[in-house]
Amino acid sequence: MENRQYDVTALGELLIDFTENGTSSQGNPLLEANPGGAPCNVLAMLAKLGKKTAFIGKVGKDQFGTQLETAVKEVGIDTRNLIFDREVHTTLAFVHTYPGGDRDFSFYRNPGADMMLTKEDIQEDLIRSSRIFHFGTLSSTHPGVREATRHALDLARKAGCLVSFDPNLRPPLWKDLADAKAEIEYGLGHCDILKISDNEVEFLYGTTDYDKAAAVMKEKYQIPLILITMGGEGSRAYYQDLKAEAAPFLTDRTIETTGAGDTFCASSLNFVLENGLTGLTREDLTKLLTFANAAASLVTTRKGALRVMPTRDEVLDYIASSGRTL
Repeated sequence: MENRQYDVTALGELLIDFTENGTSSQGNPLLEANPGGAPCNVLAMLAKLGKKTAFIGKVGKDQFGTQLETAVKEVGIDTRNLIFDREVHTTLAFVHTYPGGDRDFSFYRNPGADMMLTKEDIQEDLIRSSRIFHFGTLSSTHPGVREATRHALDLARKAGCLVSFDPNLRPPLWKDLADAKAEIEYGLGHCDILKISDNEVEFLYGTTDYDKAAAVMKEKYQIPLILITMGGEGSRAYYQDLKAEAAPFLTDRTIETTGAGDTFCASSLNFVLENGLTGLTREDLTKLLTFANAAASLVTTRKGALRVMPTRDEVLDYIASSGRTL
């Protein structure tokens, strides 16, 4: 598997995030059309770290789809399995940012092109040529794209890929949150690497005892590596009988938190690509978390995500400037 053509292939949504960028002379909010979508944010950071990545998904045959293709190619992601839908427009998300960087989303996706992906659209050899296959739940909100996602996941498992899963829960996109919970649980049962946020743990288990929740997930789903992000409280890793925790890199330069979780996820996958998933020590896990926390913090100081991912040297310098080491 070490000699496969792609390090990580991801499947899912690619969309436009309209983010606030000041006000007009008439006092109206000005919106900037930023390339968005968690899977490609993950791939963009991996590409910045020198990894070869590819994306599977669908956009509309419209100006936004063209913009997205250009942006994804620009950051070095392979687009051979990016498909244009001539009937359905590119999905749009309007992002409202609160003081402190938290966000609220309004989606225009009824339907959106990303939902139109079918199992027949997937280039199977692309998945077989990958070391890691990454996915989330936004590609499982509706029956057709859910079938495509599960088909891709089945291909990945049969090909011996490591499977990475980030639920990336977005409640407005689900008709019934019971369906969201079921799809998250499906992902938990089919992954080797789980990146999950504190609010998603609370959604699933109704608790803020993340150690207890991690123990339940590990016991029920046998996930080798569980990573829990906790915002301003840092992050934790659970591997075999080990637990590691790393403090956050707090900054007063935060603009928005868009892409922070994706940057963390990509940094974690990069660590696994370079160090493997066997024989990890607590020191290894702490290094993983520290680098991922720092990278996530850095991206919150920048507008957008996909085009502004930090380099390895930028992350290392940021860690050093904070008086911490790997």
